[in-house]
Amino acid sequence: MTQPLTGKQILIVEDEPVFRSLLDSWLTSLGASTSLAQDGLEALEKMSGITMDLIICDLAMPRMNGLKFVERVRNEGDQTPILVISATENMADIARALRLGVQDVLLKPVKDLNRLKETVFACLYPNMFNSRVEEEERLFQDWDALVSNPHAASKLLQELQPPVQQVISHCRVNYRQLVAADQPGLVLDIAPLSDDDLAFYCLDVTRAGDNGVLAALLLRALFNGLLQEQLSHQGQRLPELGSLLKQVNHLFRQANLPGQFPLLVGYYHSGLKNLILVSAGLNATLNTGEHHIQVSNGVPLGTLGTAYLNQISHRCDSWQCQIWGTGGRLRLMLSTE
Repeated sequence: MTQPLTGKQILIVEDEPVFRSLLDSWLTSLGASTSLAQDGLEALEKMSGITMDLIICDLAMPRMNGLKFVERVRNEGDQTPILVISATENMADIARALRLGVQDVLLKPVKDLNRLKETVFACLYPNMFNSRVEEEERLFQDWDALVSNPHAASKLLQELQPPVQQVISHCRVNYRQLVAADQPGLVLDIAPLSDDDLAFYCLDVTRAGDNGVLAALLLRALFNGLLQEQLSHQGQRLPELGSLLKQVNHLFRQANLPGQFPLLVGYYHSGLKNLILVSAGLNATLNTGEHHIQVSNGVPLGTLGTAYLNQISHRCDSWQCQIWGTGGRLRLMLSTE
């Protein structure tokens, strides 16, 4: 079962025993190690000598309440992310908590565990989630304008291309692209899902006219959410990328984007050293040093009502993937740190 919080140390500061136990069980089911405290004083004792990755705390508690606890932590220079979960209706308390530097505030009762999960992940991985949220808001606010202005859509897509070299999820990743500089061809996106796994895709936008760029922007905004949702429902550690591509195929149809969308999707788990590649219309070869594997291209998304794919799974510490189609050629390289 996927445990995205493995290795994370989380302190729960909550005086209500039932909710404290619920949070404890839920977080440990996601792989986290937890420490429990009934109030701010006990929490400070628990923090002695232990580095926490996240603190979840209530506001109304005996002995030392949540506001005094947060103030004490921040005054000591500790910048550990803090998520406040409280039943307070006092907006002044919420405003003060935010001024003290907590990352977010959720109000009790917490009925939506998906919303809680998103908030916990945003606290633990702020760079990944904040930049994505800003991109999504920008995209959907401007969607109608982008549909009517292909040049603006193309310019935005070029701005969103990932850096050619970066370190994510304990992996060093870089890529080289051979496409026309003045117009999009093969579009790459790569992003971490947690400390241990990352996902990427390559989309050829040249086979669907202006719809190719719009499809790439839509995929950019929704891909990580689709994959995270699928991982959370999987009873295994590795995702079923085939069903993910079928979702994407359906998404393009719902968005009224006709055309052919050759797409290759990959997933790599740095702990398991497992790479999955699925192609729907793009050619690819995988080179691990010991093995040279051809990935059959399959049928581009948008061609048929369902998706016809080819998938490979391979264990390796480092690899190079050559991807090509009518939009150009791209080489993606990864090595674990």
